Amino acid sequence: MLTKFETKSNRVKGLSFHSKRPWILASLHSGVIQLWDYRMGTLIDRFDEHDGPVRGVHFHKSQPLFVSGGDDYKIKVWNYKLHRCLFTLLGHLDYIRTVQFHHESPWIVSASDDQTIRIWNWQSRTCISVLTGHNHYVMCASFHPKEDLVVSASLDQTVRVWDIGALRKKSTVSPADDILRLSQMNSDFFGGVDAVVKYVLEGHDRGVNWASFHPTLPLIVSGADDRQVKIWRMNDTKAWEVDTLRGHMNNVSCVLFHARQDIIVSNSEDKSIRVWDATKRTGLQTFRREHDRFWILAAHPDMNLLAAGHDSGMIVFKLERERPAFSVSVDSLFYVKDRFLRVFEYSTQKDTQLIPIRRPGSVNLNQAPRILSYSPTENAVLVCSDTDGGSYELCIIPKDSYGRGDVVQDAKRGTGGSAVFIARNRFAVLERSSNQVLVKNLRNEVVKKSALPIATDAIFYAGTGNLLCRSEDKVVIFDLQQRIVVGDLQTSFVRYVVWSPDMESVALLSKHSIVIADKKLVHRCTLHETIRVKSGAWDDNGVFIYTTLTHIKYCLPNGDSGIIKTLDVPLYMTKIYGSTIFCLDRDGKSCPIIIDSTEYIFKLLLLRKRHDQVMSMIKNSELCGQAMIAYLQQKGFPQVALYFVKDERTRFNLALESGNIEKALESAKKIDEKDYWYRLGVEALRQGNTGIVEYAYQKTKNFERLSFHYLITGNLDKLSKMMKIAEVKNEVMGQFHDALYLGDVQERVKILENAGHLPLAYITASLHGLHDIANRLASNLGENLPSLPEGKKASLLIPPSPVLCAGDWPLLMVSKGIFEGGLDEAGRVADEDYEEAAEADWGEALDIGEVDDMKNGDIGMVVEEDDLHEEIEEEGGWDLEDLDLPPETPEAATHARSSVFVAPSPGMPVSQIWVQRSSLAAEHAAAGNFDTAMRLLHRQLGIRNFSPLRSQFIDLHIGSHTYLPGCTSAPVVSVAVERGWSESASPNVRGPPALVFNFSQLDEKVRAGYKATTAGKFSDALRYFMSILHTVPLIVVETRREVDEVKELIIIVKEYVLGLKMELKRRELRDNPVRQQELAAYFTHCNLQPPHTRLALLNAMTVCYKAQNLSTAANFARRLLETNPSNENQAKTARQVLQAAERNMKDAAQLNYDFRNPFVVCGATFVPIYRGQKDVTCPYCTAHFVPSQQGQLCAVCDLAEIGSDASGLLCSPSQIR
Repeated sequence: MLTKFETKSNRVKGLSFHSKRPWILASLHSGVIQLWDYRMGTLIDRFDEHDGPVRGVHFHKSQPLFVSGGDDYKIKVWNYKLHRCLFTLLGHLDYIRTVQFHHESPWIVSASDDQTIRIWNWQSRTCISVLTGHNHYVMCASFHPKEDLVVSASLDQTVRVWDIGALRKKSTVSPADDILRLSQMNSDFFGGVDAVVKYVLEGHDRGVNWASFHPTLPLIVSGADDRQVKIWRMNDTKAWEVDTLRGHMNNVSCVLFHARQDIIVSNSEDKSIRVWDATKRTGLQTFRREHDRFWILAAHPDMNLLAAGHDSGMIVFKLERERPAFSVSVDSLFYVKDRFLRVFEYSTQKDTQLIPIRRPGSVNLNQAPRILSYSPTENAVLVCSDTDGGSYELCIIPKDSYGRGDVVQDAKRGTGGSAVFIARNRFAVLERSSNQVLVKNLRNEVVKKSALPIATDAIFYAGTGNLLCRSEDKVVIFDLQQRIVVGDLQTSFVRYVVWSPDMESVALLSKHSIVIADKKLVHRCTLHETIRVKSGAWDDNGVFIYTTLTHIKYCLPNGDSGIIKTLDVPLYMTKIYGSTIFCLDRDGKSCPIIIDSTEYIFKLLLLRKRHDQVMSMIKNSELCGQAMIAYLQQKGFPQVALYFVKDERTRFNLALESGNIEKALESAKKIDEKDYWYRLGVEALRQGNTGIVEYAYQKTKNFERLSFHYLITGNLDKLSKMMKIAEVKNEVMGQFHDALYLGDVQERVKILENAGHLPLAYITASLHGLHDIANRLASNLGENLPSLPEGKKASLLIPPSPVLCAGDWPLLMVSKGIFEGGLDEAGRVADEDYEEAAEADWGEALDIGEVDDMKNGDIGMVVEEDDLHEEIEEEGGWDLEDLDLPPETPEAATHARSSVFVAPSPGMPVSQIWVQRSSLAAEHAAAGNFDTAMRLLHRQLGIRNFSPLRSQFIDLHIGSHTYLPGCTSAPVVSVAVERGWSESASPNVRGPPALVFNFSQLDEKVRAGYKATTAGKFSDALRYFMSILHTVPLIVVETRREVDEVKELIIIVKEYVLGLKMELKRRELRDNPVRQQELAAYFTHCNLQPPHTRLALLNAMTVCYKAQNLSTAANFARRLLETNPSNENQAKTARQVLQAAERNMKDAAQLNYDFRNPFVVCGATFVPIYRGQKDVTCPYCTAHFVPSQQGQLCAVCDLAEIGSDASGLLCSPSQIR
């Protein structure tokens, strides 16, 4: 059994295949009807209006309808396109067992537990006949596929065949015939005889569950609770039992004839499906389930598919493979059809029968040939099948048998998992039991044996002397001569292997994926399909063409794929010649299919950068569609996509994306919408194309932006005109801004005066030395005269002079791409249009004609009424209504042409690259990204107090950049300094930032700290060691060994910081001798260098001896002598203290100090924490603290939060790899 689809659900009681689409309906015991796509494996819809189990369901052959019948006594007719029930047929008085549409007439037949069968007209929505006669539940009823018969099965142990010929005659009577209608009415009223029992088939000993007709022969098959399947034959007058099939162990639920093979399929409550030979009437095969009883079977009307419903879902399956075994050799296709080996020649398209292939001796299914292997020089064929657990036949095709096909060849046979030719006269056979390959000659004699490198379940040809061995999740190429593995690859279970003609590439076809690799199995790309992959072949361009159940598709070398053609039936591809694909169908017919390869050839040329051919394809072929545009955009060719697009909006977007401002301008003119002009202005501003910016602002009437644009480009003439326009439009603020931009004081005073702001006008005039106007305004103001500030020097507001006056920004000269210019279908027309619009300096043609809310349309007239009309006259006839743009001189045009070009896209700042690539806090700080650096330190080391690190952060950032002066008016240029840079390094690859702190600096500081400690300069020493602790989080080292050294350094420095802090604290305590002794004692337990340990011991001994704590002093003396002090004075003092103590081993005061019990010192409270007592630690410096310090700032390192979670120090890239 080949399971194609399986569902898990409630018990399935009814099934129906759709005749055209890959759909199946399943009605469940829970009352739900599910609609599945068995090819995609998805649930399309569910219908749940029935109350209680639905036992019968059926698709209409041609309408978008299906019918269902359930335990709620209702028959419902549904429209699956509208997703709803159209109507309900009521009449049955008990559970409905089955429902079925008639293949031609608008009828439904239903069987029910009320012991009747009803026939309904679904168009008139009425019951047209009730078939009575059974005296128990009617378990099923169905129409004959061709004749006017109905067969029914009942628990009264009978199968009945009903003749409904009268019903057909009645339904075709002309309604105009009144007399007939009257008699028909009478017969209906008194119980007519539309359907009569033709035969009653008795023979089952128990209730019959199912009966069905043979699709073409006069046969009926039935299954019953007596566990038997019976075959019946009928003629015009009688019907009789032919045979009984025994084997089921429980009630037979359903039974039917296979539509395309001479077999009967039955299923039963014994949890099995059985397949029987209909002619020999013997069992062929049994398929069992563990726990699920079977209830229903359905067969596809046209395809070789069956479905079975059971207690926990259903399965869609095939009984036999339909893929013909074939092998391609140069111009010939060898294949097996109807137990004959045939050859098809591609050049002549001639099909010839060669030799018969023997029938398998066993009666099981799936014994047909599966694999064919052909040796052209010896004219030999290997035919492999699953007979006897895997066997092969070796046939030599006689030269004279071409065209005859009747020569029975004495084939050589053998057993083996699979057999393939590996050389001219050698073939390899897989022996699965010992996992080795036997190499045989054409006399079927073993020449050589080779053990295989992996547990292999199939072998394929992989070039002369090589085998491709397949296991569950891996394939390897094995060289039989050298017995070595040439290449291996992890893949899902491979079903078919297709080599390219030059044997350089291989496609490995799995159920739902394709892996493309080279001849050594180096992976190139993987493609996933939701629908099953069926076959494939390589075309002449190195593109892999393959078929799924529903499509012919292509796969480019980089893994891009697409659909070439839709298929109605599955095909198996054998060979590709140019644009013709030769396929075998499931019936073994070779059919050539012509395909349009333009799309994938175009993508291939684009991939291979054959731009000249791409250009000619764009010009000459009909490539179009959203998918192609999306593909070009995705692959970074928006400029190419421009030539496919007719829609102006899409063209505009693509032009902006590719930076083609000229094309964008063309489209914007045609669209002429405010939003598009605005976006064009933004892009033109980014590119510095001042002309188009100005044009776009004019189009959107964006006067504020336009004024500012004239200011920054230094176009003061037009700026003064903007002021006039603002005056005409009565926009006081706009007018005032323009006057500010121009530095026109008189105009500003006039505007303020007109607006009624006399005090402001007076101050402005006074400060700028316009005394006449100031005096006039003062007289108007009278007593309200504002006072000017005393002692302040006023400075004039003068507009800045622009860096670059008018003209476009200089752009980088980039060589034009192959697609620029050469592709313009419009030729020069569009260019001329553009030259007129954007390349000129645009003279005086300011587009202000359509000023809103103007009383007089002609602005010229309004301005003339003003006092300043003479000035305007001098401007050269500023005709404000005239929107035509003046022509430009050729020189200017060519200059503009060369300077306006697509701006290269800006790169990513180096600091951003550093941040993206690194998880090291130091590198984030160097990049200036302090926020993420702090977050990283908090996560890695639990650091909460960043103020000690502030100067380090700033040093890192400044130290990783250098600054170059540019022009006088331009800001300085920041340049990133990289670590480990060399002249030979690629300019495109960015190294990590150079860092000002390194490990060797810390070494020097440690030595300085040791020196200060020895000299007793404890404050200096503490400063050195704290500085180290505050630098280590921002150190970066290269190797793992150095990482360990950094961690070691933290421990050493922490010990010194703790000890020095205790010693400094001791020196502050003058009036507490007990605490002084304790701190001196704890200092001796810090892990210091030997000389410092001796000094600490000497110090503690001295302090305790002076305080008469002789016993404790003696302990320190002993420890001091154990260190073998090189200084004789130290040893002498220690011995003297010991002698004095031995006379009086007593302590004057009790100390919180037990030297016998190991302890660590709390970094905050300086008290011992003995072994076994609870403590908390600092996640950074590992100092120990009493539990009450949890959550406080560490007193040792002054950075981290005590007891917080942290991932640990990260100071090297080697820790991340």
